[in-house]
Amino acid sequence: MSGSDARLAAIAAITNQSKVSKPLNFSEISADEIFGQNVFSDKVMREKLPKNIYKSVSKTIAEKSSLDPEIADVVASAMRDWAIEKGATHYTHVFYPLTGLTAEKHDSFLEPDRKGGAMAEFSGKALIQGEPDASSFPNGGLRETFEARGYTLWDVTSSAYIMENPNGTTLCIPTMFISWKGEALDKKTPVLRSMQALNIQAQRILKLFGDDSNSFVSSSAGPEQEYFLIDKNFYYERPDLINADRTLFGAQPPKGQEFDDHYFGAIPERVLAYMMDVERELYKLGIPVKTRHNEVAPGQFEIAPMYESGNIATDHQQLTMVMLKSVAKRHGMECILHEKPFARINGSGKHLNWSFGNATSGNLLDPGKTPHENVQFLVFCSAVIRAVHLHGALLRATAATASNDHRLGANEAPPAIISVYLGDQLNDVFEQLKTGGAKSSKQAQNIKLGVDTLPSIPKDAGDRNRTSPFAFTGNRFEFRAVGSTQSIAGPLVTLNTIVAESLDYIATKLEKLIGKKPENLNSAVTTVLQELANEHAPVVFNGNNYSDEWHAEAEKRGLANLKTTVDALPEFTTKEAVAMFKKYNVLSKVELESRKSAYFENYALTLKVEANLTSKIGHTKIFPAAVRYQNELAQTCANLKAVGYEFDTETLDRVTALVKALQTSLKDLDKVIAGKHGSTPQAEATFLRDNIIPAMADVRVVADELETLVADDLWPLPTYQEMLFIK
Repeated sequence: MSGSDARLAAIAAITNQSKVSKPLNFSEISADEIFGQNVFSDKVMREKLPKNIYKSVSKTIAEKSSLDPEIADVVASAMRDWAIEKGATHYTHVFYPLTGLTAEKHDSFLEPDRKGGAMAEFSGKALIQGEPDASSFPNGGLRETFEARGYTLWDVTSSAYIMENPNGTTLCIPTMFISWKGEALDKKTPVLRSMQALNIQAQRILKLFGDDSNSFVSSSAGPEQEYFLIDKNFYYERPDLINADRTLFGAQPPKGQEFDDHYFGAIPERVLAYMMDVERELYKLGIPVKTRHNEVAPGQFEIAPMYESGNIATDHQQLTMVMLKSVAKRHGMECILHEKPFARINGSGKHLNWSFGNATSGNLLDPGKTPHENVQFLVFCSAVIRAVHLHGALLRATAATASNDHRLGANEAPPAIISVYLGDQLNDVFEQLKTGGAKSSKQAQNIKLGVDTLPSIPKDAGDRNRTSPFAFTGNRFEFRAVGSTQSIAGPLVTLNTIVAESLDYIATKLEKLIGKKPENLNSAVTTVLQELANEHAPVVFNGNNYSDEWHAEAEKRGLANLKTTVDALPEFTTKEAVAMFKKYNVLSKVELESRKSAYFENYALTLKVEANLTSKIGHTKIFPAAVRYQNELAQTCANLKAVGYEFDTETLDRVTALVKALQTSLKDLDKVIAGKHGSTPQAEATFLRDNIIPAMADVRVVADELETLVADDLWPLPTYQEMLFIK
């Protein structure tokens, strides 16, 4: 079957198949009954563990204190029995290497009893520590190939869970992943370290305001996940989607997203069935998914959870991505998480909603109804503003990937300039702080609808700004630059650490001003808030971040504009960044250098795969299709001329010119692919950005124009019109 025949067969298969898989029956079991049923949760531990062991584990989780190793065997035994009751035969230490993906190695519970049989075993040692091959994952030079030893260490604060499979289940244990020397090779370890750093510095501020509870101050996160769905029949006819998760070719469809008719529209029946299936699986894992809806682009959707502790939210976000992709296959679809799978169509982000607080003081970024009077809130909010102003370039680097470069700065995403949006109410309060104190807050009003049967509704004191990369949204900040394929761990680590540094700075100033006289608190806070409001005002911007005027204004304000990943990644190892991460025991210099190197390497590998795909598809699919059409046109022209008819050769001439241009651009791309790319990861990444990307773009321009001319029955690749609109 030719490429074009396969494409047409794919359309037929989609239109003839059942649109909805077997419906879910929530009448048999309600959503709240299945929530957390596959989690070794606090409730399960209370039932399965001896009372003294349960109290010890609960204390460790609540206070983030050291685990008593003597209780590990008891916990392991209870966890094993629970997992076997759930049908598990194997266990795995789940960890998150620098690939940003989820990694695991499965081991059986069964061990021979030397009597011809076997018995289920799972020791405390096996629970606490595992040993995967550390040399097989990105490490940025921390490990040589022959240095293979690495360790996974049980994260007691993140619950173990059961992953179901049609043939059984597996006990999954969230773990950290470190080298033999103890360096972090993963995403989780620095998250836990940064949360500890944030807690230590936040406690200093809270004590000044009278909170001596020592209740752990935890960052919280609620990441919104955007994604695309396309039918598997189209997916498997697109080698670029299979290997790069994005289309490297594709002409603009006759209809795109210009009508905004997809956004928040009625969810297609087949997609809704998929969403419900995903939600059921996530409920089982105790993941509190809350929201589902159509996104702006055709074929694009979103899922969002409730807020959780940062570490738990990070783990749950990884599970959500895994589940989105695996459940899609059950419904005959593929879930695409790439930031920009379709050119000129809105891409996908992962908005990281972030805050912090503890059990006694609540959410420390909740302003209340009169924020000008909530001095404690103003201190913590000022710390965040200061952190983003001083470390905005570093925050930008946490969202830097080859795939996210396609999205940042486009209409659906904020620019690469990191600024803070406060909204009308808070902006007014901080303007007042500049002069020595805030006396009032703009109050929310009601909106009268002009319909007698409807009451007036409360209007927020400030609007939202979808163009801002870092916006205050009521009681939290929303970091909108994070890419849809990314783990939220990197941005979370940086946010926790830079805010810890700011809280340290503020606490030190306040402690010095207050001295041994608690009555000096108000005057000290007023002095510090005035200083912060004036010094860090340049990072606050409430306007249109997409405008050209803002780019010029941002430069005047001294805000960095790091447009590409290659520009941004060096921020990880600046003198200031290294000193800060080291001071708060989050990442050492070698760990930061290894991350930068690993991310540059990943960037380069991504571009090389895309370049190879562009060449392969161009040579073996697009060029043959174009030549066949060129031959058809030429033959038709010759036949008509032979019988005395004049034939307009404009189309033939245009196709001939494009075929020649395609040959030339592919030849140029192949030369770049075969050339020398640099002796270091950073040098290679720079070369590829400056040479491979333009060369691929040249091929695409020609190929996409050919798509608009070549006969539809000859074109070998599913088109944007088909992939985005046929479900």
